[in-house]
Amino acid sequence: MKILYLTTGAANMYCGSCLRDNALATELIARGHDVMLLPVYTPTLTDEPNVSRPDKVLFGGISVYLQQHASVFRKTPWLLDRLWDSTAALKLAARRSIPVNPKLLGELTVSMLRGEDGRQRKEFDKMAHWLGEQETPDVVTLPNSLLLGFARPVRQTLNRPVVCTLQGEDLFLDGLEETYRRQSLELIRASVAHVDAFVAVSEFYAGFMSELLRIPASKMRVVPLGINLEDYGELDAAATATRPAAEDTFTVGYFARVAPEKGLHLLCEAYRRLRERDGASQARLEVAGYLAPEHEPYLRGIERQMRDWGLGAEFNYRGAPGRAEKIAFLRKLHVFSMPATYDEPKGISLLEAMACGVPVVQPRRGACTEIVERTGGGLLVAPDDAESLAGGLYELWKNPARAAALGREGARGVRQHYSVARMAERALEVYQEVKG
Repeated sequence: MKILYLTTGAANMYCGSCLRDNALATELIARGHDVMLLPVYTPTLTDEPNVSRPDKVLFGGISVYLQQHASVFRKTPWLLDRLWDSTAALKLAARRSIPVNPKLLGELTVSMLRGEDGRQRKEFDKMAHWLGEQETPDVVTLPNSLLLGFARPVRQTLNRPVVCTLQGEDLFLDGLEETYRRQSLELIRASVAHVDAFVAVSEFYAGFMSELLRIPASKMRVVPLGINLEDYGELDAAATATRPAAEDTFTVGYFARVAPEKGLHLLCEAYRRLRERDGASQARLEVAGYLAPEHEPYLRGIERQMRDWGLGAEFNYRGAPGRAEKIAFLRKLHVFSMPATYDEPKGISLLEAMACGVPVVQPRRGACTEIVERTGGGLLVAPDDAESLAGGLYELWKNPARAAALGREGARGVRQHYSVARMAERALEVYQEVKG
């Protein structure tokens, strides 16, 4: 099957959606399918070999921005646009992370969702021209509903089915000013008719987005997340040999973006309460993940709070590791938690931790609930509740045998239900269905 797979770059950040799209494309290519993984806005950053097209980015982020804010750039010759549409220019621009004005972000989001009627009309013309020069694919897949402005022009140009992945864009929409959020939802709902199937990354998100975007049940499918397990070792090694001993310093771990919505502050409060319980000494809290410049004050505030509690020496932020370093980081943990304060739709870091044989303690919300229940790899606690979270951590601290059993179940469950092979098989079923 020939698949044109669009994926949105996230500049210099490891993005869960980018990782998921790249892993799926890699597996489909390995199975003999002709997949072009094409970045939108910026090149993608992955912690595995990147199979996206290195020399082409649709809707270059610089052009999109310039056309949004200055009418002269909506009329510049395409040849001139190549100066800032090049991957080299986009990579250079991506090295800077500039705080975003929500008002401007809302205007740009609405404009892109208007498709050919928005301020980026020239970019849609470029896309149509480029698509017309390519071999026609069997299926085109969009990376999220924020790019549904692409659906109608892609269908008109190629006369091929369009599939749209749903993988966490509600958090972005909720961050917009209400006027732009409402307009964006109206435009997305109007574009649903131009999509043949929607693919949600979890059962939870399928139900949530069906209601939010008013997607008919006949168009909704679920393709659960899958991770590449190649570097995680065999099941027995993941669950036993590579794990820290029970008598080692009890290590609580967090791996995700360092941002308020991911709940690091809640985990720190739970850690403090854990340390106040009888016998819960000799512990530490290890943290890793991407830190955007705008969230540095958030991390600094957490570090100050930990010092004020007398726990500063037990808190370590390890930066944003690559793949090998990430796996090594996870293997050193006794327990993992990423207590997001919203309904997380994916939970990739949970799968990665459990693949290493690490049990998780996770709030009962979003897709994390179905992941823990399906794998059997951890404990579910009350959401937004530091005391409940501390209780779960304490349960695994005082009962290492149970923690080890949960770790084994999680490692087995990820390999059974959340491998990239399973994800690819389910995705192919959807593509074959819409292809007819």
